[in-house]
Amino acid sequence: MSFPIHIDILELIIKGIIIGIAASAPMGPVGILCVQRTQKKGRWYGFATGVGASISDLIYALISGFGMSLVVNFINNPVYKFYLQLAGGVMLLVFGLISFFSNPLKNAHEGGQKEKGTLIHNGVTAFLITFSNPLIILLFIALFAQFNFIIPKEPLLMCVGYASMVGGALLWWYGLTWMIDKIRTKFDQTGVIIINRVIGSIVIFFSIVSLIGTLFNIYLFPEFQK
Repeated sequence: MSFPIHIDILELIIKGIIIGIAASAPMGPVGILCVQRTQKKGRWYGFATGVGASISDLIYALISGFGMSLVVNFINNPVYKFYLQLAGGVMLLVFGLISFFSNPLKNAHEGGQKEKGTLIHNGVTAFLITFSNPLIILLFIALFAQFNFIIPKEPLLMCVGYASMVGGALLWWYGLTWMIDKIRTKFDQTGVIIINRVIGSIVIFFSIVSLIGTLFNIYLFPEFQK
């Protein structure tokens, strides 16, 4: 295996981790459920919730990736690629604004049942809640477009990419539940809103930088634009 291939794999892994974190970080219903279960049941019940959500995200990511791979000629065309990245940047900006201004506690699923249930039960319920929101496909399309994540006709490389994406998602859920467990008595609804606004601000900043780079062909991170 040549040196450039090693570099490409490393870049793909980094992209996958970033995408996994970006898709998991917004505090939607499952994020709130994860926080609630961590506080009321224990850290590993919260993490099992995150695992269930990650499996659902993987399914939608595979659907998004498969759909984009079918239009490989469209993606590889420089003009169409420009418009695809531009649309992806706009969608990311919209997701960031929604994350920043939305109230993540509104319509949140109750996670404080009297019975803990098994870890599998907690994971399955989180999977079903996440899977009931197919709009996540739009977020994956936006992220895939921005990071040029899809590599047509390279199934092994894409397996590495999707595996790293799951790893990034699990890294987020592990870190979130660890933090909530450490400050359990001090973490309240305000903390959830702050996390959502911080995440929204990061996504907004990245999307604006990405849009500027796409419009003026200035790439601050050229390794992600191959």
